[in-house]
Amino acid sequence: MIKELAPRDEIVLATKVFGRMRPGPNGQGLSRKAILSEIDNSLRRLGTDYVDLYQIHRFDPFTPVEETMEALHHIVRAGKARYIGASSMWAWQFAKLQHAAELHGWTKFVSMQNQVSLTYREEEREMIPLCLDQRVALLPWSPLGGGKLTRPWGTQTKRATTDRYNKSMYEETQGNAPAVVEAVEAVANSRGVPMAQIAMAWVLQKPGVTSPIVGASKLSHIEDAVAAEALTLSPQEIEQLEGPYQPMDVKGFWGGGLTLAIGTPLDRCSRRASGWSKQQDRPASARRLLLL
Repeated sequence: MIKELAPRDEIVLATKVFGRMRPGPNGQGLSRKAILSEIDNSLRRLGTDYVDLYQIHRFDPFTPVEETMEALHHIVRAGKARYIGASSMWAWQFAKLQHAAELHGWTKFVSMQNQVSLTYREEEREMIPLCLDQRVALLPWSPLGGGKLTRPWGTQTKRATTDRYNKSMYEETQGNAPAVVEAVEAVANSRGVPMAQIAMAWVLQKPGVTSPIVGASKLSHIEDAVAAEALTLSPQEIEQLEGPYQPMDVKGFWGGGLTLAIGTPLDRCSRRASGWSKQQDRPASARRLLLL
C-alpha cells in the first residue's frame, strides 16, 4: 500500500509502541524486549525497512527509563527508525526520559504528541513550555476536541451515537466547553468559513506546533485542515476564542504512574491499551498535517 502512494523517501511514516499487541507480560509496554519485538512487527506489517518517526504511546511506569531509551537508541542506530518521539505524559516524566538519553549519549525525542485544542489547554502549563525550551516539535492530537469544535454545541451526528467515546461528548462541560464552542462558531460565522477551519487554525498558530493529528473520514475533513493552514487569526480573534476557557482536570495519560488521569484504574489499562493499538501503523503525510 505504501509503495503505491508515493516514493518511500517522499513519505513521512510514523508508528507507535506501548499498547497491548498480544497476551502476556511482554505483549505491551516499553521494555527492551517489547520495543525490539514490536518495531520488527510494525516494519513487517507496513512492508518497509524503516519508519521515519517511532513514538512511545505513553509513559511506562514499570520499566526503567534507561532501559526504554537505550532500546529506542538501538533501533535508531540499526536504521529501523530515523527519529523517535513521545506522546501524552506528565512533563516530569518526559524530562526524565530525555535526561536519561542525554546523560548516556543516546538518541533523544524530537517530538511530543499531546492533546491540544481550544477545549483542552492544560498542556500549556508545563509540557508545551518544556518542549519549546528544548526545541521539541508538537504533534497535537484531537485538535478539534473530538469533533466538538466543528459544529454548534449539542449537534448530534452518527458518530456521536455510535462511538463509545463520543456518546458522552456533550456531557463533558469542563473547561467551559459550551462557551468555547460558541466562540468558535461566532468567529467562523464572521469569517464565513467552517468551524473546523477556525479550530484548526488556532492550533496551527500555537508556537511549536508542526503537525496536528487529523482524523479524516471524509474528503471535506482534509480540505478543511488544508484550508486552515492558510488562515491567519488576528490577535482579537484569538482573544475571543481563548477567553471563555476555564482550567479543567488533566486527562488522557497515566496519572502519577498508577492510574490514568481520567480515572481509569490500573486493572483496566490493558483494555484501554487494546483500544490504543488499533490506531498503530497508519502512514502520515509528508507535510504539516499528520493523518490517522
